[in-house]
Amino acid sequence: MLLLNDIHVHYGSAHVLRGVGLEVRPGQIACLIGRNGAGKSTTLKAIMGIVPLSSGSISFDGERIDGRTPHLIAARGLAWVPEDRRVFSSLSVEENIRVAAQATHRSDPGRRIKEALEFFPDLRPKAKSLAKNLSGGQQQMLAIARALASGPQLLMLDEPTEGLAPSMVNAIRGGILESRTRGVSILLVEQNLRLALSVGDVFFVLSRGSVVFRGTRNEFEQTSEIIGEHLGIGQVKRIGV
Repeated sequence: MLLLNDIHVHYGSAHVLRGVGLEVRPGQIACLIGRNGAGKSTTLKAIMGIVPLSSGSISFDGERIDGRTPHLIAARGLAWVPEDRRVFSSLSVEENIRVAAQATHRSDPGRRIKEALEFFPDLRPKAKSLAKNLSGGQQQMLAIARALASGPQLLMLDEPTEGLAPSMVNAIRGGILESRTRGVSILLVEQNLRLALSVGDVFFVLSRGSVVFRGTRNEFEQTSEIIGEHLGIGQVKRIGV
């Protein structure tokens, strides 16, 4: 579904992504992990056309999308939830979701609003509440629900559980798994390795702008030297490797 082939990205003279290659197949949850500054968020921004490629190619559903504008990439069926959420604070929960449901000009936005709220039952009682009055975890749920209301084929999530309480992490995990059951593929950037291991099918480890490991969940769990070197000893101990 999504294929990155040897992509390079520069910020001025800084070479941020160095030949990154990864793929997400239909129905998969692919996890992109690495230390802060490894290039994970830049990879998502490159996919969405927010930062230009220096070289390489990005294809979605068999068609080149690199060089296109973000709104055209979104119209192809990609949705991105950035790390800072970017909910519309002065709009209600329902209005936030309606914006996305109507923006894609697909059929029956009312049905898609209802379906988006079904991913996160905790949001239903808050449907008329302003987004600015939600907790951080509720705002993250809203950001994901809003992205799902656009009817994407692929959902990209950037650190969706960072700083959240365990109950909120569990709720977001449930929403991620429910998304897959409804046919949405997911590219997940996540520092919480326990969460990633509980949902991910394939793993890509990014270090200094390059992919240093790719493999299944079992292969990832059995490669403790890679995890220790590129993710940190503390993280290895937390997941029991």
